[in-house]
Amino acid sequence: MRITLFSSKPYDRASFVLANQQQGYDLHFLEPRLNADTAALAESAEVVCAFVNDDLSAPVLERLHLGGTRLIALRSAGYNHVDLVAAHRLGLPVVRVPAYSPHAVAEHTVALMLALNRRLPRAYNRTRDGDFSLHGLTGFDVYGKHVGVVGGGQIGSAFARIMLGFGCQVQVHDPQPSAELQSLGVELCGLDRLLAENDIISLHCPLTPDTHHLINRTSLAEMKPGAMLINTGRGALIDTPALIEALKSGQLGHLALDVYEEEAGLFFEDHSARPLQDDVLARLLTFPNVIVTAHQAFLTQEALAAIASTTLSNVAAWEAGNPSNRV
Repeated sequence: MRITLFSSKPYDRASFVLANQQQGYDLHFLEPRLNADTAALAESAEVVCAFVNDDLSAPVLERLHLGGTRLIALRSAGYNHVDLVAAHRLGLPVVRVPAYSPHAVAEHTVALMLALNRRLPRAYNRTRDGDFSLHGLTGFDVYGKHVGVVGGGQIGSAFARIMLGFGCQVQVHDPQPSAELQSLGVELCGLDRLLAENDIISLHCPLTPDTHHLINRTSLAEMKPGAMLINTGRGALIDTPALIEALKSGQLGHLALDVYEEEAGLFFEDHSARPLQDDVLARLLTFPNVIVTAHQAFLTQEALAAIASTTLSNVAAWEAGNPSNRV
């Protein structure tokens, strides 16, 4: 069976080739993103494997279906980039990787928090230039701080456990809290209260119509002055332009983003040879209290192995007539 993987990088190739030793599929790796212009590259591929910034809108799905594609295998948990109505109309099942390594994303969230708090990028650059002064590098003790977690799924729960280990008081907002989450000893609360009471707020919820721009001018104004906001979930959870005014006024004290609303066509590629064309992101990068990483929270050996293994297992289950992890 032929599987075409769009948006594939060397680390994808390595993990999928290794996982495919047990399956023996015909894997074709394509570096371009999937969109209306590149969909023809999947001609005769029964399975198209897509990533988070690939375009799976109705026109693209129709082109894939016309070319012989019969399964969309996402190598991600999120599926907000898929037109599920069109997929159903075309008879194209969509499968995903619901969980790979929640620890990978949770630990990257902690890394961003610590780097922001202790000004590690600035400190690193200073010492590289021979500047060993400490002015402007003062942080705060994380111990005892109030931490709000928006989304109590596997990643949010993993992050909450880590923060409890730091000695923090943790509140979680989740409309449907799991028994495991409640057993951690965190406090469950509404979103308004979480925004108002916490020093550090981390987003780990899925992107849905209800959570689109969950963080906006109004919710930023409700947060504690000087609070830290971290987003390793989905870019569109935040109304990004609203962040700039909050940073300028000091209402938002620290910001870390691993995802960005307009990241498609920007993240996962090297644009260093030309000026950054996204004015909002360029402005954010000028703030000394902002860190942006390019959607790398998932990027660990363990997570890549799990993504590849689950994706190929999903294909095998569909081939056997019993699809698993179907959206």
